[in-house]
Amino acid sequence: MNLMVSAIGQGLLWALLGLGLYLTFRILDFCDMTVEGTFPLGAATAVTAISRGIDPLLATLLAVLAGMAAGLITGLLYTKGKIPSLLAGILTMTAIYSVNLRIMGKSNISLLGKPTLFSGHFMTSLPQYFDSVVMGIIVIAIITILMVLFLATDYGQAFIATGDNATMARSLGIHTDKMVIVGLMVSNGMVGLCGALIAQNNGYADINMGIGTIVIALASIIIGEVAFGELTLNQRLVAVTLGSIIYRIILLAVLQLGFSANDLNLISSIVLAICMMIPQMEQHLQIKKPILKGVRPHE
Repeated sequence: MNLMVSAIGQGLLWALLGLGLYLTFRILDFCDMTVEGTFPLGAATAVTAISRGIDPLLATLLAVLAGMAAGLITGLLYTKGKIPSLLAGILTMTAIYSVNLRIMGKSNISLLGKPTLFSGHFMTSLPQYFDSVVMGIIVIAIITILMVLFLATDYGQAFIATGDNATMARSLGIHTDKMVIVGLMVSNGMVGLCGALIAQNNGYADINMGIGTIVIALASIIIGEVAFGELTLNQRLVAVTLGSIIYRIILLAVLQLGFSANDLNLISSIVLAICMMIPQMEQHLQIKKPILKGVRPHE
């Protein structure tokens, strides 16, 4: 029971990563590799600030601002520097590695004995592992509501139009470059928030904790889409969170089968690959089914 509660809590916290990438990957149609660096940047910023006596809430807000700054750099490289989106994200991600070392001063920092958002009186009074569930529900609910409200505004609709067809959006007077920059800032701000919360929940920040995070984010998105099928935009935001929880439960089940925690990145890649192939497999089976019955596809 405790393991399942822990998996749900982790799924809720990591869902922020999926929601952040969803903004760029699905809505803005921008392949953003910055998240691999933004996630540990948020963790490094928050943990370093807390270790130096800054209030955990303020430290978490600083992590969000750090993430937004990383997104701004990627956006400027893409829009003003005319660097391809993938390369712009990789350049920023690579640079952030050195920035994280500068911030922390070493490869990892522990929060042992330091206050965090999870060490308050209310959180410590909850049963084991329920602190991450409660925190996850609160944060995800707030972020999801804000995203729904934002996307329903004229500015949000312009944001969506930029991702659908940038050329058409420009013809309608939408400043697409501005939309890309704002989208990357908001997205990476959410990823930085995720890194800060995960670091506080785990009790440490590590320079290498961002490796494979984009696979985790994509898994949340793809699993949510595959599991729940055709949905409205608002429903897809909820599906990303549910996909993150399902993904964590899958990992828990695999570890219970005897696999090592060292295999998590390999398992994550396999799970993501399978989920991405499921729609094609279903389509293939639907095409082949009439043939097996002796009926031609066009009939």
